Amino acid sequence: MARFLQRRISEGHCRISATGKEIRSSGIAVEQGATMHFKRWLTGIILGVVLVVPLFVNAKWPLHIILALVSIMAMREIFDMLENAPPLALRLASYLISASLFVVISLGRVQDLPLVVASWTLLPMIGGLFYYGQAKESITDSVVKTIFAPCYVALPLGMLALVYRYPKGNLWILFLFVAVFAGDTGAFYFGRFLGEHKLVPSISPGKTWEGAIGGGLCTILAGLWFLHLTGLQEVGIRPAILLLAISIVAQLGDLAESLLKRTHGKKDSGSVLPGHGGLLDRIDGLLFAIPVLYYLISH
Repeated sequence: MARFLQRRISEGHCRISATGKEIRSSGIAVEQGATMHFKRWLTGIILGVVLVVPLFVNAKWPLHIILALVSIMAMREIFDMLENAPPLALRLASYLISASLFVVISLGRVQDLPLVVASWTLLPMIGGLFYYGQAKESITDSVVKTIFAPCYVALPLGMLALVYRYPKGNLWILFLFVAVFAGDTGAFYFGRFLGEHKLVPSISPGKTWEGAIGGGLCTILAGLWFLHLTGLQEVGIRPAILLLAISIVAQLGDLAESLLKRTHGKKDSGSVLPGHGGLLDRIDGLLFAIPVLYYLISH
C-alpha cells in the first residue's frame, strides 16, 4: 500500500533517472510542462516588449528609468538570497547610489561617473560606522555585500545606458538582447532534448555541454541574422568571433549566478517572472555580455 501511494504521489512530477535525464510519468506531467513553457514564452515576450520599446522612444529617460528599476529589483533579489543580508539602511543606500548612476547618465554628466562609482564604496563604508557593534554579523561583511550588489548589477546596466548614447546605440542594444536571449533559449532546449554530458555538475547540475554548444550556435546565428537584417555591420568572421565571445561570457555569467544561488541554497533568485524564476535569473548572462558590447562600441 505504501508503495502504491508513493507511486501515485510521484505521478505528474519530473523525476530524474540515473543518467540525469527527466522522465515524465504521466499526462499530468506533460500538461504541467506545456503550461511551464507557455508561461516561459509569455513572460519572455512581455519582458522583451518592456525592454525593447524604450529603445525606440525619442527620449533617453524611459530606458534609464527601466534600467534603474531592473537594477534595484535584481539587487533586492541578491539581498533576499543572502543568509545574512546587510541592514536595511545599507540596502537602501545601495539602491540609491545605483539609481544615481542612471540619473547622472540621463543628465549627460558622464564626466561625473567616476565620482558616482567611488561613492559605491565610500558611502557604505561610512554607513557601516553607525552599525559597528550593533549588526548581528560582521559589519565588514555587510559593507562588502552592499558594495557587491551594485557592482554586479548596476555597473553593467549603466554601460548599457552609455551604449545607447552612441550612433545606432538602440540597435546595438537590441542586437545584444537578440544574441544573448537566443543563446539562453537554445541552451535550454538543446540541453533539454539532447543533453547527456554535464557541464559543471557541482555548480549547476542541469547544464550540459550539448546545451552550451547549442546555445553558442544560436547566439552566433541569431546575431549574424540581426546584423544582416539591420545592416549594422557586414556579416563575416569578425562579428562571428564577437558573437562567440558574447556566448562564452554570457554562459559564464549564468554559471556565476548559479554558483551564487547554490552557495546560499536557492534554486531561483526569485519568483517575479513566471516560468523563469527571478529577474536576476533572466539577465545573469546579459550582465556579463554587456561589457563586451561596450568595449566594441567605445573602441
